[in-house]
Amino acid sequence: MNVGKRCNQACHHCHVEAGPTRTEIMGEAVATRVLDLLGASASIATVDLTGGAPELNPHFRRLVIEAQKLGRHVIDRCNLTVLFEPGMEDLADFLAVHDVEVVASLPCYTAENVEKQRGRGVFDKSIEALRRLNALGYGHAGSPLVLNLVYNPVGAFLPPPQVELETRYKDELGRAFGIEFHRLLTITNMPIKRFAEFLVRQGQREAYMSLLVNHFNPGTVDGLMCRSLLSVGWDGALYDCDFNQMLELPLGAGVRSIWDVDTVDALATRPIATGPHCFGCTAGAGSSCGGALQ
Repeated sequence: MNVGKRCNQACHHCHVEAGPTRTEIMGEAVATRVLDLLGASASIATVDLTGGAPELNPHFRRLVIEAQKLGRHVIDRCNLTVLFEPGMEDLADFLAVHDVEVVASLPCYTAENVEKQRGRGVFDKSIEALRRLNALGYGHAGSPLVLNLVYNPVGAFLPPPQVELETRYKDELGRAFGIEFHRLLTITNMPIKRFAEFLVRQGQREAYMSLLVNHFNPGTVDGLMCRSLLSVGWDGALYDCDFNQMLELPLGAGVRSIWDVDTVDALATRPIATGPHCFGCTAGAGSSCGGALQ
């Protein structure tokens, strides 16, 4: 794919990789600089905190509180089981008190499929976490406490239609567990990192790439997240999207980190770094951090 341009508007969605992952965690200096840039960048409406478990970062709650003081909407990309980690007993209450939108990964509505992907016991903990969030008001129709779930395919295929799968999730989770949520977001598996290694082991890499390329949908391009999103790595490095961050594919034109800019508004018309993995976001109904694009 050719290098694209941003849509002549400043970024309005900022992903912050707070971590922690196994070895990486955003430090105080980076967190402070992120907040400084947020204050100087009027175009950003949403701060999206992500990582292996961003809530375990010692600066997570500060980022939430200070971003909201600046009038930004805050999203927590939550793996649900973090609610049961030591010291996180009040996490759900904190999220509710501060009106944080929760986007939680739940790859299926059955224990068998979830535990194949995430490990034994994860499904039961995830269900209990969802019940805890529901009890605080999250996920109910008309509630301002937004709870969205995320589905990723478990194999080398595109997600099913988002609206149809959402209906199935709501029926199954409601009937079996009494759980409510607002939306289901379907996200295509990107042929990078662990999934790329899986494809190679299974001898499916070329077939999967052909699937993505053959299902390219030009109608998804205007809604691609890289056109209005900026991803901030745990170390302050800047990327066009989370997938570019995983590939360490930086922004172009000499801008590499949060210390290279005084405001992210200036990045509005810079080129977008692309690669073969970008076909994952443009295949079928499209894919973004907010789910399907069509």
